[in-house]
Amino acid sequence: MSQLQSSWEHQQSMAYLPDTDMETMAASTSLPDPAGEFDRNVPRICGVCGDRATGFHFNAMTCEGCKGFFRRSMKRKAMFTCPFNGDCKITKDNRRHCQACRLKRCVDIGMMKEFILTDEEVQRKREMIMKRKEEEALKESLKPKLSEEQQKVINILLEAHHKTYDPTYSDFTKFRPPVRSKPSSRVAARSSSMLTQDFSSEDSTDVFGSDGFSTFPESVEPPMFSNLVLSEENDESSSMNIEFSHLSMLPHLADLVSYSIQKVIGFAKMIPGFRDLTAEDQIALLKSSAIEVIMLRSNQSFTLEDMSWTCGSNDFKYKVSDVTQAGHSMDLLEPLVKFQVGLKKLNLHEEEHVLLMAICILSPDRPGVQDTSLVESIQDRLSDILQTYIRCRHPPPGSRLLYAKMIQKLADLRSLNEEHSKQYRCLSFQPEHSMQLTPLVLEVFGNEIS
Repeated sequence: MSQLQSSWEHQQSMAYLPDTDMETMAASTSLPDPAGEFDRNVPRICGVCGDRATGFHFNAMTCEGCKGFFRRSMKRKAMFTCPFNGDCKITKDNRRHCQACRLKRCVDIGMMKEFILTDEEVQRKREMIMKRKEEEALKESLKPKLSEEQQKVINILLEAHHKTYDPTYSDFTKFRPPVRSKPSSRVAARSSSMLTQDFSSEDSTDVFGSDGFSTFPESVEPPMFSNLVLSEENDESSSMNIEFSHLSMLPHLADLVSYSIQKVIGFAKMIPGFRDLTAEDQIALLKSSAIEVIMLRSNQSFTLEDMSWTCGSNDFKYKVSDVTQAGHSMDLLEPLVKFQVGLKKLNLHEEEHVLLMAICILSPDRPGVQDTSLVESIQDRLSDILQTYIRCRHPPPGSRLLYAKMIQKLADLRSLNEEHSKQYRCLSFQPEHSMQLTPLVLEVFGNEIS
């Protein structure tokens, strides 16, 4: 049984004006410091009766009761007389006892009859508000929305990614250590020439792609993949052949790629619909897409500042020169870096990133796929979710032509995949190099990708 087969996310804050009209309430503990910032958690006080205020009404901070009282009094042109001394203290409890002093208090704190709308103005205002609400409701109804089912798929993919990608890259210490040789310029030139001619080889592009992935929980792995782990043979082959010092990074990057393949498998197993496929089609899809998904995932650690993949400490900071020391030539590395830069500049949301990886895996035109119609239906569903997400959640101008740009990235990955396959075969045909690779890497990249 093969190794591959054995182991796969209008609070409307009422703008209150300063309490310049509330001199008599200045001592109230409910009021914020007039000189300081308004604390929205502190209750606002009606300047007339001291009840809880609901906002500014007719130019003053009041409660609903005093607002209505002032409006009714002004409209009726009411004339009130105080039965006492004309200086009643108005409170929440006694505000109905003396209308004269209550009205006087309304005027004293700045309430103005000029702010009161006529019945006609009130009606027009209500009609305008209703019209605006109807327009907003229509606009909202026409706006594309993610269905509950679509959001569920996105949540599953996010969880799958989080379970299979470790941003701390702590597992990298378990690989054969990176050995960065520093040959003389003369040797370097000769090595560069050799790389171009003989070692248009394999394995370190994946390396980048494989940046940090955490160990995938065994509990969610189907039985057919339960034994998919790094071969113990890897640890036994850590000695370097001095004769091939220009490939000093190959053992480390081979382990990194092998580790990354496991994480891609773990991610794929949780894509909704993936496990509905036959085991043969699952394997065919993974063998063909693994390196492309690794390249996609590696973008999370790619930095535009120095065009490197930074996976924690300097030991795990990978530059193009490191990959050449694993047997790859610039025919692969130049377009790879260009791809990483272009993908980074799209500023994808994490949701878009995981959907793109899932779409990449579920490609019906991969070699060896039998049930192409089922694969295509799953991919179409993921594509619909991605397009809807972009329309709903990705604001312009970043969303302009974003879906088309993302699909172009998948086409770019195909070209990178072909070049990687060609370079890998050149490397694997040489026993002294292929012995540094892991059984999983040899199996996944062993077949020619057409």
